[in-house]
Amino acid sequence: MSKATMPVEAGKLQPQGKTLGKRILEHWQLYVLLLVPIVLTVIYKYIPMYGIQIAFRDYKPSRGFMGSEWVGWYWFERLFTAPTFKRMITNTIALSFWSLVWSFPVPIILALAINQLRFKRYKRVVQTVLYAPHFISIMVVCGMIRIFLSPSGGLINLLLGTTVDFLSESAAFRPIYIISGIWQDAGWGTIVYLATLSTVDTALYEAAKIDGASMFQRIWNIDLPALIPMIIMQLIMSAGGIMNVGFEKVMLLQTDLNKATSDVIAVYVYEQGIVNAKYSYSTAVGLFNTAINIVLLIVVNTISKKAADIDIV
Repeated sequence: MSKATMPVEAGKLQPQGKTLGKRILEHWQLYVLLLVPIVLTVIYKYIPMYGIQIAFRDYKPSRGFMGSEWVGWYWFERLFTAPTFKRMITNTIALSFWSLVWSFPVPIILALAINQLRFKRYKRVVQTVLYAPHFISIMVVCGMIRIFLSPSGGLINLLLGTTVDFLSESAAFRPIYIISGIWQDAGWGTIVYLATLSTVDTALYEAAKIDGASMFQRIWNIDLPALIPMIIMQLIMSAGGIMNVGFEKVMLLQTDLNKATSDVIAVYVYEQGIVNAKYSYSTAVGLFNTAINIVLLIVVNTISKKAADIDIV
């Protein structure tokens, strides 16, 4: 038997395992890079959680956290008995829900359409045009909305031949909020779906063409199945933040005449915490809002896991 074919003991084929300390020392540069986001997350995400306790205290800045009186569930009871509580909950859920219903499918449809473009230069131009609104400041967008909807000289009123002040109409606030949101974020939302479609094996398209499949059949049988895991994941993440209505846009578009549909929890937290300096009360409202988001995230995640065996929690 030659030396090359001689049997070798199994134990000698196994490399000696390295301890955790040795692995860290060997790749210390990577661990230093990893340390930066960890430290930032701890500083800005976990340490501030210590302040949640003021939701259960009558917080006075001069007394500090521990020196302020413990009042238990007092601020939550005050929230639940507030005259505008029902309206805020209804508006927040309705605005988020309808935004999700109308805006969620748009990036998927756009991604499927863009993926069918075969001229790369034209495809890049289309993507750039769709991405551009995402980089416009919310304040600028709201200013554009006010100009377009102005009762005197606004583009919409000029096209319709009317002089309606749409922002003073409660019934118009939700469509304005949703449509402007779709225009601003739909293009940006296509990125993750286009990235998923780029991983699909091109041999599948060629085989489908040879079998005589039309464009819509290829989309239905190849593209959509490839997107389903990402669609479900995005849906879970969106459902988990359904109570987080965009505060800036609502605040900038809100008027005394449309508060019936624009009065949401995020604006209420700002008014109570910043404007009225009711720190404990605003913290309790924000904590309640976060608790609902966590419950919704768990529920949607559980449903998706049972329905499609996909979960992120």
